[in-house]
Amino acid sequence: MNRPVDPHEMIQAPSLAGPHEGYMPGFGNDYETEALPGALPQGMNSPQKCDYGLYGEQLSGTAFTAPSHQNERTWCYRIHPSVKHSHRYEKIDLPYWKSAPHVDPDVVSLGQYRWDPVPHSEQSHTWLTGMHTMTTAGDVNTQVGMASHVYLVTDSMVDSYFFSADSELLVVPQEGRLRFATELGIIDLEPQEIAIIPRGLVYRVEVLEGPCRGFVCENYGQKFELPGRGPIGANCMANPRDFKAPVAAYEDREVPSTVTIKWCGQFHETKIGQSPLDVVAWHGNYAPVKYDLRTYCPVGAILFDHPDPSIFTVLTAPSGQPGTANIDFVLFRERWMVAENTFRPPWYHKNIMSELMGNIYGQYDAKPQGFVPGGVSLHNMMLPHGPDKNAFEGASNAKLGPEKLDNTMSFMFETRFPQHLTRFAAKEAPLQDDYIDCWSDIEKKFDGSPGVK
Repeated sequence: MNRPVDPHEMIQAPSLAGPHEGYMPGFGNDYETEALPGALPQGMNSPQKCDYGLYGEQLSGTAFTAPSHQNERTWCYRIHPSVKHSHRYEKIDLPYWKSAPHVDPDVVSLGQYRWDPVPHSEQSHTWLTGMHTMTTAGDVNTQVGMASHVYLVTDSMVDSYFFSADSELLVVPQEGRLRFATELGIIDLEPQEIAIIPRGLVYRVEVLEGPCRGFVCENYGQKFELPGRGPIGANCMANPRDFKAPVAAYEDREVPSTVTIKWCGQFHETKIGQSPLDVVAWHGNYAPVKYDLRTYCPVGAILFDHPDPSIFTVLTAPSGQPGTANIDFVLFRERWMVAENTFRPPWYHKNIMSELMGNIYGQYDAKPQGFVPGGVSLHNMMLPHGPDKNAFEGASNAKLGPEKLDNTMSFMFETRFPQHLTRFAAKEAPLQDDYIDCWSDIEKKFDGSPGVK
């Protein structure tokens, strides 16, 4: 297990060269950055000869002919072209990382489920071996849907690298601190922050302070984007300037290395003779980003009632059906409750979307008991859910006034597809068998007499 380290000290691997302490603000920006002066060509993308003997190479996150407002690509100027970071592939097994479609005939996914935090074990885990899939939805081969994972990481990847051809990853830490050393620079990540790692980007994950636990939404479909604000207008919710992309950083190191690739739900590895993190300069709009959830500005009702929970959407990954997302990432954080004559917690409902929730810290207002930090719940499509009895009674009888909902940060991975439990989620993870009973003591209150409330 790694010892805690200074956030700018690389452990078990040499430091990346370049000003990696900084980030560039913005979401979907056209960034440009260089770790050596003059390494980034000006006025063109593909000069006959690049400075410093670098190779020019484009990384495309969308089809070449995608509409211009959706087209994403980054030009990289690197020590080796990527073909030098790819050789013969050998299939390997990561038994706890699953992809859709994954339907275990011995597992019942229909139900309302909740888990205690997946505990750490004495076994060491890297980012790859510590990924434990909880649910899958859609189909990785047709690039629709998602998977949700819990990661348990104790050890840094050493001379080992990874990229997914299947998906972008939305990483939500709950415990510990990680460093993502990517081709395009360094992202350091801690609880109350998130990171988006694009499809196809090579990176290494290191432990800065462990053990580490958190959640991952693996997005098979269209990339995450900021939701449309509609009548809300230009401000609040997640603002683009609060997203941060890394500055260029590179590694020039000739050492036997392993690159693992996730492709069509299977894992393969290839052996190469150098570090693939060798991009000295880059420009474009296809890049990893981090975001501090503490900068999310909630919007809500200021007189009566409350809007649908979609008002708390941080990011959305569109589907082919307008307004019905492949994935929504929704955040429930501290906020003021001021609505008059209103039942303030989330109400009882059934939903066309399937909702997987995780608790980062504190207490969730609709489930004050049992949903603990690090815990997970799942309410699949069209299954009823809502407050337990205590939450309902408390909110129904409370003396209403301005109230700060404090010490709370939970999130939701919501998808239009049903989420199927893995065997790990059903048989090994700490499932709360009595969760379904949290509604059993809700009382009948009906009285047909006129005027009775």
